[in-house]
Amino acid sequence: MYKLIAIDVDDTLLTDEIIVTEGTKRALEAAIAQGVLVTLATGRMFASAQKIAKQIELNVPIITYQGALVKTLLDGQVLYERSVPIDAAKELHAYAEANGLHLQLYVDDELYGTEDNDKIKAYSKLSNIPYKIEPDFNKLLDFPMNKMLIIDDPDRLDRVAEELAPLIGDRVHITKSKAHYLEFMHKEGTKGHALRFMAEHIGCSMEETIAIGDAWNDNEMIQAAGLGVAMGNAIQSLKDIADYVTLTNNEEGVRHVIEKFVLKAE
Repeated sequence: MYKLIAIDVDDTLLTDEIIVTEGTKRALEAAIAQGVLVTLATGRMFASAQKIAKQIELNVPIITYQGALVKTLLDGQVLYERSVPIDAAKELHAYAEANGLHLQLYVDDELYGTEDNDKIKAYSKLSNIPYKIEPDFNKLLDFPMNKMLIIDDPDRLDRVAEELAPLIGDRVHITKSKAHYLEFMHKEGTKGHALRFMAEHIGCSMEETIAIGDAWNDNEMIQAAGLGVAMGNAIQSLKDIADYVTLTNNEEGVRHVIEKFVLKAE
């Protein structure tokens, strides 16, 4: 029945130890052997997601930057791309500067910060990606960017999101991938948009898709998919809109979904 499975990476496919379990790998391989297209759907950069995809030997287009970039793994062909509008990017930068916020830019699949601080170091370590320091972001803001990101205390980010919504919310999609990551993409740079594109690309209906995630940035694809699945460790608001709640990322929740709904192994 299902022909396309889109799986979030952090806290979904990956355990807390940042690995894909052998059992999950076997389930993914079995689904692929049945003709199912398995893809990643992540807020990570392509360069970061590519390393995960290679770990599980996926040779497909993958959804990155929350849905703002769909690109094939082997030959790097861009199939779908949306960039943050330049005027909104400049307004966001001005707001971040005025409020002393840590802002990261992503230009040509490279990570930039204005200073070498603990926030960008931790992000770089988690995503397994190097970074560059450019003290003057004005040099970069005219370039296409798939995403911009602010890192801060979760409560402060909630207030920031509320303040930015009337300023740039008409031009950008604002979401959280983690409690302390506030992310900004094009309005059509969501995992839901990318999932619909992927389904059309391979010629399947949305009813034939499964989406699995744990955070609020997964809600668009959870709602769009034929079967929207929240992880056992997902935030409650995502569980509330999901069709099914599986086990946690440390209990092979992805494997459980594939075995139950694709391989039909109870």
